[in-house]
Amino acid sequence: MLSIRNIVKQYAGHTALSGVSLEVESGQIFGLLGPNGAGKTSLIRIVNQITAPDSGEVFFNGEKLNQSHIERIGYLPEERGLYKKMEIGEQMIYLARLKGLSRDEAIKRLKIWFQKLGMETWWKMKIEELSKGMQQKAQFVATVLHEPDLIILDEPFSGFDPVNAEIIKDEILELNRKGATILFSTHRMESVEELCDAIALLDKSKKILSGKIRDIKNTYRNNIYIIEYTGEKINFNGAQPFELIDEKAGHENDYTIRIKLKAGSDSNEVLQYLIPKTHITRLQEVIPSMNEIFIEQVNKIA
Repeated sequence: MLSIRNIVKQYAGHTALSGVSLEVESGQIFGLLGPNGAGKTSLIRIVNQITAPDSGEVFFNGEKLNQSHIERIGYLPEERGLYKKMEIGEQMIYLARLKGLSRDEAIKRLKIWFQKLGMETWWKMKIEELSKGMQQKAQFVATVLHEPDLIILDEPFSGFDPVNAEIIKDEILELNRKGATILFSTHRMESVEELCDAIALLDKSKKILSGKIRDIKNTYRNNIYIIEYTGEKINFNGAQPFELIDEKAGHENDYTIRIKLKAGSDSNEVLQYLIPKTHITRLQEVIPSMNEIFIEQVNKIA
């Protein structure tokens, strides 16, 4: 769907993007991650043809990015941009027509979206009369109303309470199920874990990590397990197939240990060692979260 190749962008001597390349597959939900100032918004603005790269190329469905692709992209900017004193209904129609919809088709789709998101009474209201979260809903509708192939969301959950954030998350998933490719930038790592198929992590203008979520998490597995057991406290003497990291006593005869497998060992060997000694109630591998991987990678090049 989207191929970004060796993009370089500078602003008055500041390098925003330095040779960034990434591939977004059709039908993916792709997370664009990074700390503030990493270059995420600069890259998004280039894809939306708001600015142009100093060098490098962007391809949309195999074609070099051009003006004809604008109608096939929906963009929700981090800095929201609706007209504060214009009635919401007419504003949505105006924005939809800029994306190629007729007035009648825009009204038809708006009625569906307004009902879906509880916005039926908003038609004659003005943006300045709405709370930040309500404004977010209106901007989201404007982004997706023309049913774009590629939906770009820059911090889509900013300003939402947990209930409305969940509603928008469900709508994003539904749009994806219907075939839309989603590219979104967020600081909410829990959203990345829940939504994304793949990610790219930018820092200081460069891509430092990319790939499918499953593959990345597998790469950063460190053979650490949590084990809970009930019975007499085990006397670990170092002859076991793991290193004991820590141990905590719970109620009565319940214990929790955290271990790291020794080279060449696996969880089956751990069980074979422990089962004759105690009653195991839990064995779980500790796989690093995307938030932990994010922090580790950013700190590595700080």
